[in-house]
Amino acid sequence: MKTECMYPESNTASHSEQADPSLVFRTFQPGDEQPFKHLNEAWISRLFVLEDADHKVLDHPREAILERGGEICVAELDGEVVGCCALIPIGENEYELAKMTVSESARGRGLGRKLLAYTIAQGRRMGARRLYLESSHHVADAVHLYEQLGFRHLPPPAVPSPYARANIFMELLF
Repeated sequence: MKTECMYPESNTASHSEQADPSLVFRTFQPGDEQPFKHLNEAWISRLFVLEDADHKVLDHPREAILERGGEICVAELDGEVVGCCALIPIGENEYELAKMTVSESARGRGLGRKLLAYTIAQGRRMGARRLYLESSHHVADAVHLYEQLGFRHLPPPAVPSPYARANIFMELLF
């Protein structure tokens, strides 16, 4: 089911905040495979090394995310996909928030915050009671954004992460 929203935080956006009519938040649709892969490869390879776990998700988003009951949320600006964030099922009513990024060209406009808010709202619509994420101290701005939107830090999990770069673990409970 495709969901589309011009204003991801429409109930909380201030009146002084002008919405950009060329900015749309929506769920995955056919043709989004390549932008999802390329946007994520760009940021991961700029800061880290692409790992086997990345390739499994980025090369096969339908199988790794959608067919398992997850979702990919997309930010589209002027008809171009400029951001994405995945909700990957990890348990009953629990999803890993993963592969969140905004293109270099679209940064500095608050799109990351809006995309994250849209993704959290989509998780709620899907019945999530918990969102979990793994991140790195190397992306401090992203970690700060997660904190601002309600995610709380957790100790490292008992089972090691499939990502060598993961050293920050967080959750948001509903």
